[in-house]
Amino acid sequence: MKRVVVIGNGMAGHRVAAEVHARRPDWDITVIGSEPYQAYNRILLTNLLAGRATADSIVLGEQPPVIRVVTGRRVTGIDRLRRTVFLESGSTVPYDRLVLATGGLPFLPPVKGLTHDDGRLHPHAVAFRTLDDCLRIVRLAKGRRRAVVVGGGLLGLEAARGLAQRGLDVHILHAADHLLERQIDATAASMLSRTLTGLGITTWTSAAAAKLLGEDRLTGVELTDGRRIPGDFLVVACGTRPDTELAVAAGLATGRGVLVDNWMRTNDPDVYAVGDCAEHRDTVYGLVGPAWEQARTAAGAITGSPDATPYEGSRLVTRLKAAGIDLAAMGDPSDPPPDDPDTEVLRFSDTGRGVYQKITLRDGRVTGAVLLGDTSTGGVVTRYFDRGAEVPRDRRLLLFPELADGDGAKDAAALPGEAVVCQCNGVTKDAILRCRKAGARDVAAVADHTRATTGCGGCRPLVEELLDCRSTRGA
Repeated sequence: MKRVVVIGNGMAGHRVAAEVHARRPDWDITVIGSEPYQAYNRILLTNLLAGRATADSIVLGEQPPVIRVVTGRRVTGIDRLRRTVFLESGSTVPYDRLVLATGGLPFLPPVKGLTHDDGRLHPHAVAFRTLDDCLRIVRLAKGRRRAVVVGGGLLGLEAARGLAQRGLDVHILHAADHLLERQIDATAASMLSRTLTGLGITTWTSAAAAKLLGEDRLTGVELTDGRRIPGDFLVVACGTRPDTELAVAAGLATGRGVLVDNWMRTNDPDVYAVGDCAEHRDTVYGLVGPAWEQARTAAGAITGSPDATPYEGSRLVTRLKAAGIDLAAMGDPSDPPPDDPDTEVLRFSDTGRGVYQKITLRDGRVTGAVLLGDTSTGGVVTRYFDRGAEVPRDRRLLLFPELADGDGAKDAAALPGEAVVCQCNGVTKDAILRCRKAGARDVAAVADHTRATTGCGGCRPLVEELLDCRSTRGA
């Protein structure tokens, strides 16, 4: 019987332990987490921030009883020679195979007054990453009117929307020249800013914070250009960096993250890394979909499973999960050179409704897309993007699929069976229909069998529609 130890009880660590158990239920599996909670869905923290979820409601499914889960314990070291993990309590855990799922640490910008000399944050500032961070933000928001969010990426926008839903006046400070600069272009960002304004959120771009204002209490933030933005507390959402501290101390190869091969192995064949701490082919993904793909590959390699497949990297599809904002983006958001004969750009804009759609094609294949305000074509576009398949000759069908067969192309019944409904877990329409045929009648039953809806939750409406639809092919 092999002993597998997973360091990290986040979404990646939870998944890799479950995948190993599914393949070898007779093996001894231990998961060690530094947070004092059961594994939870980090993606849904912003729902908790907005008051639409509770801490209990975002807990991931319990592991089988045979998996030993140790919470609230920090790992202090790894002895690769003796294959032993050391805990801060002084206890040790032996392993035959070790998985690092240590995740990421919040990036803190160089803002005067943000941290004390000992590294502690200002008492009215929170770096948003964990459940404890989220609960602290909720406490800070009580009785206050104004919040400042530093960071205009996905997490920053979701945090800002959650605070706005609590009735606060929210200001977003973003150092780049437009919001979500890695996911969308400037035109989409301008329209997104107008949408946010309508939701009570003010955005400031090319706005780098220089110092915090106030003595005993926070009164605002001063920018590098001298502008002052009022605020009663601060949320920092400037991205993360891989947590490689244990790996470095253990002598494992690292770059930005822990370096891994296509089987998620480090330079030690008995040690693997997955999720936000792992660097594969010069890329650290920081998203749940790739983390779960990596967990599946690592579990297959660890157990020598005949169905194991190498990890070849992920084609990223990102979604902004904030009430009142529909956004999906994939690939490169930048415009190609105007003299590029092999690239096409399809655009549709409706400023009155806040809709902007852009799809970039190269050699007849989708290389990038931005869908803002109306993501009803997202499933179709994502399918072409994921597969690298050639798009229809009538390009309009990518933006207006209803032109193909009237007004029925946008619903669940019109999706082909192989269409991926749950991007986080790679669950197809056919897989969900098979669950329904086997007796599943609600989303929970489908989630138990396929894991659909257990990631970002964006596919839930489509899963519900598939469960209710009686005219779906193959039902």
